[in-house]
Amino acid sequence: MLELRPNCECCDADLPPDSDRAVICSFECTFCQGCAEGVLANRCPNCGGAFSPRPIRPTAMLAKFAASTKRVLKADGCAA
Repeated sequence: MLELRPNCECCDADLPPDSDRAVICSFECTFCQGCAEGVLANRCPNCGGAFSPRPIRPTAMLAKFAASTKRVLKADGCAA
């Protein structure tokens, strides 16, 4: 099940489960569109993969399958 992480791993911006600004790679690394397009040139700094828009889980399903609350942030900053 997709984790739906709550923040951008680069700039720590909040990305709630219904955000249309969240993008993920195939390993679920999560970034905001601004960082993905600008700082990272659309390549994940962790795996080198491309980004796709993160799906929005229907509100009714969030009650049963909650989004993650664990924030992930790159300790050494964010660079491509």
